[in-house]
Amino acid sequence: MLSSYTVDDALVCLGFGKFQILVLAYAGTGWVSEAMEMMLLSFVGPAVQSAWNLTPHQESFITSVVFVGMFVGAYSWGLLSDQYGRRKGFLVTATITAIAGFLSAFSPNYLFLMALRSLVGLGLGGGPVLLSWFLEFVPAPNRGTWMVVFQAFWTLGTIFEASLAWIVMPKLGWRWLLALSSLPTSFLLMFYKLTPESPRYLCLKGRTNDAITVLEKIARVNGTKLPYGILVSDHQIELQKVDNPSLEEEDTSLLSPRKDEIEQYPNPKGMISKVGGISSLMMLLSPQLARSTLLLWVVFFGNAFSYYGLVLLTSELNNPHSKCIPHKSQREISQDISYKDVFIASFAELPGLLLSALAVDKFGRKLSMSSMFFMCCIFLLPLIFHLPQGLTTSLLFGARICITTTFTIMYIYAPEIYPTSVRTTGVGTASSMARIGGMLCPLVAVGLLHTCHQTVAVLLFEIVALLSGICVLFFPVETMGQELRDNVSNLKQTTKV
Repeated sequence: MLSSYTVDDALVCLGFGKFQILVLAYAGTGWVSEAMEMMLLSFVGPAVQSAWNLTPHQESFITSVVFVGMFVGAYSWGLLSDQYGRRKGFLVTATITAIAGFLSAFSPNYLFLMALRSLVGLGLGGGPVLLSWFLEFVPAPNRGTWMVVFQAFWTLGTIFEASLAWIVMPKLGWRWLLALSSLPTSFLLMFYKLTPESPRYLCLKGRTNDAITVLEKIARVNGTKLPYGILVSDHQIELQKVDNPSLEEEDTSLLSPRKDEIEQYPNPKGMISKVGGISSLMMLLSPQLARSTLLLWVVFFGNAFSYYGLVLLTSELNNPHSKCIPHKSQREISQDISYKDVFIASFAELPGLLLSALAVDKFGRKLSMSSMFFMCCIFLLPLIFHLPQGLTTSLLFGARICITTTFTIMYIYAPEIYPTSVRTTGVGTASSMARIGGMLCPLVAVGLLHTCHQTVAVLLFEIVALLSGICVLFFPVETMGQELRDNVSNLKQTTKV
């Protein structure tokens, strides 16, 4: 009898080589594009507000509608990619983002701009599709490290956008910034035909021969060989578990397909549609997972609210035209200092990524995240007062380091706390909470600051960051050094605080 191997076994055997580097470059370009589209909001909002004489609420809605689109897109493109493949998922999202982003530059009025930016948000909601596509090519032992590397592309995008704004905005204006910022997404469309489908997805859909073709291509590019034997899917393994009477009843009923389900859905595609719906959400809120799920939702919300808040605070507090700055100071500030300071603050994400890489496997996920949330509060606290420009930038720089660290580690920690059967659903629902945080953030950061309530705005960010740090302490599991779990019974052994 021939031996068998799974996609995970094959990827471990093939290693992380040239093929994965090419996949990383392609997916990373998409991540750069998303970061640029999000970062430009801190520049376009004030510029459009001045050009079209908008109210503070109208300015904040330019950012909020992007997050509304992302909230809708996060669910829509996830379903599309699960049904028709990862490649088709990011083809549609990249097309919508590129076209709507470019057309935004020609918006004749506020309503057209709002409509087009909401479409951009709809496309950006598919960003996690590229993330999942990349991770499904990475060998399991390397996923934590390469997640940090992948996050570096976001930082690259924010720095590049800040540089672009500094160069373009003073001379050419916001329309040119919108047009140029849409170009990286176009590169995804240019090289789309060269991208392979995820072998894990192909195997899950029963397309084993297609999966083997992709794995053989990885082997050729990396100069390695596939394991000996036949490729089997996780679905086939689950079928064997159901027929094995030695398995625990609890694990089978919660995480494995029952016999009657297998008879009703004899193929993987049918079973996915059953498990991937309401039952997966119910598993997330089961007694074993409810605590982790609810805490994760709060922390994802707090992370996004704080991160985008700091981005907006950087541009708003360094705005030389602000009515809240004393007249004397306003005369002394040059016209382009806002772009310079935003550019400087963007570089804070580089040490944030480095700190993530150093801390995540040395101090643990929980301690690293909670301590960074509390440090962020310390950096933000002095900003309840109007401070000199240089000191404001320095404090925002430190806070940005901390929140970048928490965001990076959270995206490593979130997939680790869920069992395999609900891992994607768990991370996806948590990400939707982040979108809500992004929607509400500009209403606070822009609205309160434009009405000269800087103290109230900063205190609100303080409270959100503090509560997020406390919630991290109550996570039931520390995943550092632990293997990924496949069933709920293993989770119960490690849920003691």
